[in-house]
Amino acid sequence: MAVRGRDGGLRRLGRWMLWVAAGLILLFAGLFVLYAFVPPVSTLMIGRWITLKPVERVWTPLARISPHLVASVIMSEDAQFCRHDGVDWGALNKVIEQAGEDGPSRGASTLSMQTAKNLFLWPSRSYVRKGLEIPVALAIDAAWSKKRIIEVYLNIAEWGDGIFGAEAAARRYFRKSAAELTAREAALMAAALPNPILRKVDRPSRRHAVIARIVQARAARGSAWTDCAR
Repeated sequence: MAVRGRDGGLRRLGRWMLWVAAGLILLFAGLFVLYAFVPPVSTLMIGRWITLKPVERVWTPLARISPHLVASVIMSEDAQFCRHDGVDWGALNKVIEQAGEDGPSRGASTLSMQTAKNLFLWPSRSYVRKGLEIPVALAIDAAWSKKRIIEVYLNIAEWGDGIFGAEAAARRYFRKSAAELTAREAALMAAALPNPILRKVDRPSRRHAVIARIVQARAARGSAWTDCAR
């Protein structure tokens, strides 16, 4: 009897897990379709709201974001953005080959993968999250235009504690709209993205400033690599 009871309990647990998985799939599918048309929010933003922390974000269409920022972010974060299908397989393979026992030390995340992570997953460096991130990124890249992907990314990227999106960041750091950002200001913002809490856009360290100059130069001559976002 004990064995039968245990088997029955396992079956009930299995059915429950299947229902949970099906529910999550339906939830993500619904959000995936919804976010193709309405301003989405990131998991970090939701987390801050739940813990009663402030969130600064002003949704801004891509047409009202400086082309300097679009080019700077692409050339800084994902130079192959207009060429890949959501995943840069070559870069990802290198990361996997160099990973230690604790998982990958760097992400090789494309802008599509970062968008997938910010909208549906959680911030961490692990094989589990990466394994989930890849199919979601591929689906986003297949269903959304490149313009929509970069538009969403630029509106959910974190640029400081509680500061999300290009418009909120431009107003906070430069007292102007995202549309008015200069090439230098855009490069400073793009260079801060890998660590927006420590890298201060309005008070860049020497290293931050050097990286920004490199990003600005790449963006200036990278029109062939950013054509899909224009």
